[in-house]
Amino acid sequence: MPRFNYIAHDINGQEKSGSISAADQSAATEQLKSKGLFPTEVKGTDLKLPTAGKKETVKSKSPRLSTEIYLPAVLTPVRPKQLMVLTRQLATLIHAGLPLLRALQVLERQESNAALKKAIRQIADSIEGGSTFADALGEHPRIFNRLYINMVKAGEAGGVLDVVLERLASYMEKAQKLRNRVKSAMTYPLVVLLASSAIMIFLMVAIIPKFETIFADMLDGRSLPPLTLYVMGISENIKNHWPIGLGVLIGLFFLMVLLKRSHTGRYMLDSIILSIPPFGKLTRFSALARFARTLGTLMESGVPVLQALTIVKDTLSNEIVSRAVQDIHDSIKEGEPMTAPVETHRIFPPIFGGMVEVGEETGELPAMLLKTADMYEDEVDNAVAGLSSIIEPVLIVILALVVGTIVIAMFLPMVSIIGNLS
Repeated sequence: MPRFNYIAHDINGQEKSGSISAADQSAATEQLKSKGLFPTEVKGTDLKLPTAGKKETVKSKSPRLSTEIYLPAVLTPVRPKQLMVLTRQLATLIHAGLPLLRALQVLERQESNAALKKAIRQIADSIEGGSTFADALGEHPRIFNRLYINMVKAGEAGGVLDVVLERLASYMEKAQKLRNRVKSAMTYPLVVLLASSAIMIFLMVAIIPKFETIFADMLDGRSLPPLTLYVMGISENIKNHWPIGLGVLIGLFFLMVLLKRSHTGRYMLDSIILSIPPFGKLTRFSALARFARTLGTLMESGVPVLQALTIVKDTLSNEIVSRAVQDIHDSIKEGEPMTAPVETHRIFPPIFGGMVEVGEETGELPAMLLKTADMYEDEVDNAVAGLSSIIEPVLIVILALVVGTIVIAMFLPMVSIIGNLS
């Protein structure tokens, strides 16, 4: 009887590896399930699996795979919405009773995106050659991330692939809506700020110096008002020293890029953002909503909690929440409940810890996390609405003060000139 190498997780999320005898790959998977293990890799002994806890690159001897050319992601873009639509369609076809290979062939014919169409064709070829669906997805990391692949693995192991794909599509849809809300809140003030800055620079560089020449000719050496001298001084500095200002802006940009490349730098930037009252609240709520929805979706799909937390940590963009997730992972690994580390970190409000505690006590933690995500997504909507209502009048007042100061500064010498003429 053939033997199969496997990598699996037990009920506590601990990774196990070994070999098992079975008639075929499906029988080996069923044996592992009967032992309380959740297999993530099951392959014949002639194919070497990466050992548990280590990452190794398995090189295929197939000429088709070895000569495959991957185009850069910039040249073959796949938008999140396209991937979400594909996932939902695939879930519908499988739920209707269509075999996975046949469903992929149907989706390949109707797909309009060239990169996604090619990926679907290659995934179908890999499945036809004996690979699992999750393994075939893993050959396209530019399109399918770890979250996607691990949820598919859990769906295949539990025999509920259509249900998991439907959950995945819903997750992607809600995550995209959350990102769009945050982007809309940030885009408006940024565009207004850039436009107003451009107008102010134009006034200072092109208009104010002309008034300075006019005043010098008409005032016959008399001194200008202090406010006018102050505005003209700013105009002269901008006009004569603009390379220095441009260099400072470029330097700040590269400093931000360098900080984002290190964990310490990202932690510092995220701390600064969270300390800004209007934007900090929005950033905090969006990060908590993404954490709760991702973890809840993974656990609901059958992914062990420790593996789910590792995946969540990699998907989060906020370093403060990411470090909190790592602490939660370590605490659970030592046998503690999730509630204790959640209540320890200040990034989680008290109500978040309460929801987690109720979920653990009732055994409905995934459902409670998803309800928590819905709650914080509503908070994001309220924060976006409040931010928009605050930023618009504040920007109008600031622009009025700046423009009014320039107008008054230019008008004061005109009063003196008109008095002399009369």
